[in-house]
Formats: sequence, C-alpha cells, structure tokens
Amino acid sequence: MTNPFKKFRIESLFFRSFSVLIIVVLACIVWASYSISSKAMVKTTSHYQQRLLDELNNEISAKLVMIEQISLSITRDNDLNRLLWDNQDEFDRHKRVDAVTNTLANLTYSIPIIQGIDLYMDRPFLREEKSYIQFRDIKELNQQGWDQYLEKNDFAWATEHNVPSFTGDVPVLSFGRKILVNDTFMGVVVIHVKSKEIRTLLSGNSIGINRIMVDSSGQEFVRVGEKFEQLELNNWINMKTQQSGFVHIPGNSGMEDSLLVYSKMADSNWTLIEMTPWSQITASSVRLAEVITIIGVAAILLFLLLTHYLSRQFIKPIKKLVAAMSTYTIGGKNVVLPLDYHNEFGYLFAGYRKQNERIEKLYMSLKKRYEQQRKAEIEALQANINPHFLYNMLDQLNWMAIEAGQDELSRILELMGRMFRIGLSNGDSFITIEKELEQIHCYMEIQQLRWGEGLHYSVDVPDDLLHLYIPKLTLQPFLENSIIHGFNSKLTGNSNIRIARYENSLHITVTDDGIGLQQVVENKKKRHTGGYGVRNVRERIAGYFGKHYGVKLVNRVEGGTQVEITLPVLIHPPANEPIHDPE
Repeated sequence: MTNPFKKFRIESLFFRSFSVLIIVVLACIVWASYSISSKAMVKTTSHYQQRLLDELNNEISAKLVMIEQISLSITRDNDLNRLLWDNQDEFDRHKRVDAVTNTLANLTYSIPIIQGIDLYMDRPFLREEKSYIQFRDIKELNQQGWDQYLEKNDFAWATEHNVPSFTGDVPVLSFGRKILVNDTFMGVVVIHVKSKEIRTLLSGNSIGINRIMVDSSGQEFVRVGEKFEQLELNNWINMKTQQSGFVHIPGNSGMEDSLLVYSKMADSNWTLIEMTPWSQITASSVRLAEVITIIGVAAILLFLLLTHYLSRQFIKPIKKLVAAMSTYTIGGKNVVLPLDYHNEFGYLFAGYRKQNERIEKLYMSLKKRYEQQRKAEIEALQANINPHFLYNMLDQLNWMAIEAGQDELSRILELMGRMFRIGLSNGDSFITIEKELEQIHCYMEIQQLRWGEGLHYSVDVPDDLLHLYIPKLTLQPFLENSIIHGFNSKLTGNSNIRIARYENSLHITVTDDGIGLQQVVENKKKRHTGGYGVRNVRERIAGYFGKHYGVKLVNRVEGGTQVEITLPVLIHPPANEPIHDPE
C-alpha cells in the first residue's frame, strides 16, 4: 500500500486529513449523544410507565375483585336461594322476585360501575328487555356463550360485548358465577360492568396512549388506542409470570419500533400493557443529535476555513524552497529565499543557503580534482607500458634460454610470463577462481623447481565454484608467506588450499606445516621480505566488501599456520565501486 504522504500534495493531504478527522469526531459525538440519551430516556420512560401501570392495575383489580365479591354475596342471598330452590306458588314467587329485584337494583344504583345484572334460572320472570335487572331462562346460557366460560370453573369473566339499555347498546365486561344451593346447580348470576369506566381507569385520563388489559391466557378485555392490531403478545410476554417488565419490539411490516411495558401483579389475574412508539421516546434524543449536528457543521466549516488558511501558510514557504531548488544552477542567477522567517522554515532556508555554498565549494574542489585525475590517468597510462614491456622482455629471455639449452630457466620464465599475464588481466581487479588457481599452480611450480622434492601442495576446490569471482592475487601472498617464513628453516613443506561455499559466503582456508606465527614474528627483524602482500590483501578485502569479510591467521594445534579468508559469492565481476555492507 502506497504511503499517502509520499503520493499526494501536502496542501491537499493536510486539508483533507483534518476534514475527515473532524467529521469522524462529530459523527462519533452525535452517535454517542443519541445512543446514551435514548437509552436513558427508554429507561426512565419504562420505569415511570411501569409504576403507573402498577397503580392502575391495583385500582382496576380492586374494582373487579369488588364485582367478584358482590357476585359471591348475591349467590348467598336467602331470597335468591329460596326463589331458586323452593317450590312456591306463584304469589310467593312474585314476592321473592320483587325482593331479589330490589336487592339487585339497589346494587346497580349504588355502584356506578355496574351496568346491570342478569339472573339465569328455571321458570324466569319476563321483564322489559332494556331493564337493568333481567331474569333469563337458564337454557339461554349457551346462546350468550356462558357455557364455555363456566365449563371448567364456577365463575369467569367474559370479554367486552354490548348489552341493551334505555339509552342504547352499552359496551360491558361481564362476570358470571354459578349459583349452588345445597351443592346443586340452580342458575348463574351475571354482573355487567361498564367498559367505559374500566377504559377511563385504564387510560388514566391521558390522551394518545395505547394500553390493553388482558387475562392470564392473553385474552384481550379492554383496549385504549390502536397500536396492538398486528402484535402477537404471547411472542413477547409470558402471561404466566408474576412480574412486571418491558421489552423493545423491533419494527416490521406495518409497525414501527415500539417500547412495550407490562404490569403483572402477584395477587391479580390481570396484566396491563402499554405500547409507546420508539420515535416518541427518542424524539428528544433525536432533537439533541440534530442540535449537535448543526453546531458541529458550523464548527466544521469554520475549522475548514482555518485549516485552509493554515495549510496555505505552511505550503507557501515550501513552494518557495521547491522553486529555488528546481531552478538552482551553479554560478547562475538563483532564487533568493526570504530572510524574515525566524521559525523552522527560517532554519530550513538557512540550511539550504549553507548547502548551496558547500555545493559551490565542492564543485570547485571537484573541478580541481578532475584536472588532477586527468593528469594522473595520463601518468597511469604511461606507467602501464612498463609491465607490458617486462612481459615482452620475459618472453625474449625465454627464447634465449631455449636457444641456450637452459630448459629449467626457460620453464621458470614461461611460468613467470603466465603469472604476469594473469596479473595484468586487462586491468580487471576481479578474476575467476579458476584463473587465480592457475596463477597459484605457476607460482608453486616455480618454487618446486627451486625446492625439488621437499615442497608439496594440494588444492581442494569443487568444480561448481571455479566460475565464481574473487579479487586477483588473493591466495599467492599467503603461499609466498608460508614458503619464505614458514618453511625457511626446514627442508620440506606442505601447503593446502580448500574453498567451500556456505550460502552467500565463500570460505577459503590456506594451511601449512611451517614454524607458525610466533616464530615468524620473532624472525621479522632478521628478514624484511613478506608482510606487505598479506596487508595488501586485508586492505583490499576491507575496501571492497566491508567489515563482515576479511582475513584471519591462527596457529594450528598440530603446528604451522592456518589462514581463513571470508568473501562474498560473486557470480559476475562487480563494478569499479567497492561492495560495502548496508551498515
């Protein structure tokens, strides 16, 4: 991934970065304020709604329990029991009916919540259809649906329905209880409760709310509002539990997100449920978020203007510096940078001016050095004539030795010529290991002609390494050191050259069985030959490859010297520049 600070212009990057940053910060603030405030509003709303529903549940339950107790007292009325049980003549029955009617009427008039009372019995007395007290035939129970309500219980509540009255049909909730006389079923008393009174209690004198009252089976009895049409309450509330609570209902087709709060009292059979649209609860949070957004947008605009101004102030001196750098020429008419900056840009301008002064001085120095280098190259070209002249002289001497019958001298001159040719190498500083070993063979053959049978050497180099490159004249100085110093006081000597490759390194080992390093140091005062070649190899390796490669000389345990040379693996000859490590 490309670093944007390396790809885009600083002015654009500076402006856009701050713009994105402030927008992200504003979005986080708006989201956090909305989230936190909406959660607090939901918690507070659900708490107060639940407390209100608990109070309404207590009040409504008390009213309904009162109706249940009234029905119980009616079933135990002596006049009613005698009316249903005794076989009386019609005159006595009429007297009983009047007494029961007066009792039931008094209850209806004294308790405003009661709309009317129905009594189901055998041989009922006909009354006006719209009267508050009705005597009905017990066979009509199934027509009114009470048979299903009282099938498994002695009493039950019926859902909201209409009953006729002098003022028209009135919606009511009805409570029916079986009348048992001496454990014998004699009839049913039904008390009609005005739905309007229950609905008033349920609404709590509030407007625009959505509440319903259900029983333990989830059967709806009274409703306020219209928000429960497509809601399956049993999917969200367990009507069997004896506790209140609230739940967040996510929106779906036809419904929006809502908060559902329910109240279930421990000693009540009723559950009150209130549903509030989520948008209504979070309206203040949305408003707060809108206000923060408006303030944030204004702040962003102001901040962006300030950022634009600051970015231009930052970029202006940089542009001046870039223009000065792009048009700079040595000795020409260049852009003059301002001197009134006293901050970091002032330091930058001053540094640029000093750099230009140093460049001009360096240019003059290089110009002078270039003249000197040209002179040195001419002298070097002249000096290269001498080795070629020496090589040609050796060739002439070789022919003279052949003509004189000096075969051994001729072989020495021939080998020296080959060594000179490899040493010249057309001016190259690196040769293959194969060429380096050829030069070693020439040198050791010359030494063997001098030593005779006493000097031996061996070379252990894999064929796949012969094409690799090393600095020329790397091995010969160490063999020369062994012969001159190590074998000086001996009649015989053995040398070995071994080259191995380890990953990206070449390890060259040169061993001999001479007198060792300590004796060589002691003999330095006596002999002044050697030493320069070894030092030359060290300095060339350090100059070409750096400190991780080099030469190490140690004494062998069995006697003699061991030279360890470490070089990089070079498949091709390097350029003229030294090959240093990154460090």
